[in-house]
Amino acid sequence: MTVLVTGGAGYIGGHMVLALLDAGEKVIVLDNLSTGFRWAVSDAAKLIVGDFGDTALVDSVLAEHSVDAIAHFAAKIVVPESVSDPIAYYGNNTAKALSLLDCALRAKIKHFIFSSTAAVYGEPEFNPISEQAPLAPINPYGRSKLMVEWMLQDVAKAHDLRFAVLRYFNVAGADPKGRLGQSSPKATHLIKVAVQAALGLRDGLDVFGVDYPTRDGSCIRDYIQVSDLIDAHLLALGHLRKGGESLTVNCGYGRGYSVLEVIDVVKRQSGVAFDVRISGRRAGDPASLVAGANRVKAELNWTPRHDDLDEIVRQALDWERRLRDRPLEQGPLPR
Repeated sequence: MTVLVTGGAGYIGGHMVLALLDAGEKVIVLDNLSTGFRWAVSDAAKLIVGDFGDTALVDSVLAEHSVDAIAHFAAKIVVPESVSDPIAYYGNNTAKALSLLDCALRAKIKHFIFSSTAAVYGEPEFNPISEQAPLAPINPYGRSKLMVEWMLQDVAKAHDLRFAVLRYFNVAGADPKGRLGQSSPKATHLIKVAVQAALGLRDGLDVFGVDYPTRDGSCIRDYIQVSDLIDAHLLALGHLRKGGESLTVNCGYGRGYSVLEVIDVVKRQSGVAFDVRISGRRAGDPASLVAGANRVKAELNWTPRHDDLDEIVRQALDWERRLRDRPLEQGPLPR
């Protein structure tokens, strides 16, 4: 059996590729390398450089490689950018996902893993957030993802396809074996930006809003370590292959940290008191997003192994040092 991983040269998709290979799976990666890196794809996987919205290409890939499952990670993910350029997000995240689903049906693919987001909940009334919470995204990014969830539900009712939707909270950290981490120099993830500031790769860090109704006024998020997140994907794939029903689960730890608390951990772990600037709120940012994680534990028997913010920050720091000491243009990092 072969798994097609769209966006498999990126941060989360790349960790999925490694985990699938570790599990003995055959893996095809489809990535246009707009934000991913060729070197991030293991030689044990086949990389095809192209767009997941290219129906002719996807049709040929699915036919040629006997793909039985698709793990779809390719997406635009920057919330403020989605607010300023919504057409790009609906075009890439939603319209191209529809095209991918159409290809999957033509190829009679049975299993589809979808990388979704806590942004589908918008401004939740209660935290932690259960999967039954109202779906009311407040930005085009969240809406573009929710539309794909709806498409999967409708397609599964009409065709022989089952899916797993995994709604991510804030993904952070790096592969514990040191093989991969968050590598984009322009990433907007808080921990990534903070460790870059600690290592002198940025001239400090901006905190977007300290007037939220939270314990210290800054936004609260649930930070899930990337390998723990990918473990949930593998369990979801196994669930579907064993005949399990389609499911939707939150992926987080059920505990949130504020922006200012995360910055304190990065300063403590790095030993660097980098500059922190207070700015105004950023468009599309909810005050607090914390996962209700009971369903993923109960239905997939998922048990996190890296639920420790200090460990997550140490992994991010170690990976960023490797990137700093060996710039990406010099070629692959050692595996």
